[in-house]
Amino acid sequence: MRSPLMHLAGFRWFLSAQVVSLLGSSMAPVALAFGVLDASGSTSDLSVVLAAHMVPLLAFLLVGGAVADRIPRRTVLVAAHLGSALTQGGVAALLLTDSYALLPVATLGFLAGVLAAFTTPALRGIVPQLVPRDRVRQANALLASARNATKILGPSLSGVVVAAASGGPAIAFDALTYLLAAGFFARLSLPAAPTSPRPSSRMLTDIRDGWTEFRRVRWVWTVSLCFCVINLVQVGTWQILGPVLTRQLSGEEIWGVVLSARGVGMLVVSALLYRLVVRHLLRLGQLMSALGALPLLALGAHLHAPWLIAAAFVAGLGSSVAAVGWETSLQEHIPAHVLSRVSSYDDLLSYIAIPIGQLGVGLLADRFGDFQVAAAAGMIYAVAAVLPLASAAVRRLPHAQDDHAGTHGYSPSHR
Repeated sequence: MRSPLMHLAGFRWFLSAQVVSLLGSSMAPVALAFGVLDASGSTSDLSVVLAAHMVPLLAFLLVGGAVADRIPRRTVLVAAHLGSALTQGGVAALLLTDSYALLPVATLGFLAGVLAAFTTPALRGIVPQLVPRDRVRQANALLASARNATKILGPSLSGVVVAAASGGPAIAFDALTYLLAAGFFARLSLPAAPTSPRPSSRMLTDIRDGWTEFRRVRWVWTVSLCFCVINLVQVGTWQILGPVLTRQLSGEEIWGVVLSARGVGMLVVSALLYRLVVRHLLRLGQLMSALGALPLLALGAHLHAPWLIAAAFVAGLGSSVAAVGWETSLQEHIPAHVLSRVSSYDDLLSYIAIPIGQLGVGLLADRFGDFQVAAAAGMIYAVAAVLPLASAAVRRLPHAQDDHAGTHGYSPSHR
């Protein structure tokens, strides 16, 4: 399939950068986990390294959003990817030279978390600058296809590299992909972004204005709260109880198949969304996101491998529709000059629930039982996913081609 978007040089460079960067990033978690465990022999070291990355990501997201709305997003992406190449290269060097020590690895992880806080808002804000407004959905579908393909390929490739050598080479490859992506981002030629109607010279004022905009748009904060609850109950339960319960029910080897099935489902539907035109994409995304609860419900119901794999595949379908619908809705309806800041509040609200859920799921499982917690998490997930549809602002938000409210499709009826 040859997409008309590939005739746009800017989008070609952006997609190339994303494919390369996402492939390296999908390999890094497996490599880092085994690299730290092999070098230290300590799960507590791995916990510290992972926390060292997450804490600054949360702490600097709002600053990252303000910066991405203030200066050219291409500059932010090039600088952040060059910095990430250095941090990942540093971790790889420590592992490859048998010089592992917790402090330098955690410090590099901290710096990587800071850089990620600047990368995420800039990535979301740049797509509307690259493609015509009526092509935003197709652009997001292509990007989602690339992301989902790397989720299938990357972990498997990393596992092979780690088994054959160690975590160091895979992390070194991740550093190289950041460097290549920075070169691709540097080739972008972007039109001047619209400026704020009330330009500010103070960072705190920009952050506060982003909060005002986020709070004012009803459908944005409604859906953001929904996914805050979903991440609270799903991520920790899936990451911690998922492999444990799958091993009990069907065998250890089935867990990898389950994860791959979910990735295949995400890839299939992101390809379909390239051609599918939906008038109310956000509404469809919320309905489909409820399918993400199925694997948790399957675990809670003691279902064995065939049912669990099928549930994971269907959950992948729903998750991909929800992701593309959300990205597209933000980019079509939020003014460009504040898009990165609104996105950073959305990300912060979503991410901050993850460590809380990860810490809480073990305590709840000890108290109530693993299967019971998985079932309860699935039910809460399903309810939280569809609850935003009670809001007319969510149900009626139109696709850009149906919205003639103005340049940004941002009218009072959608707030």
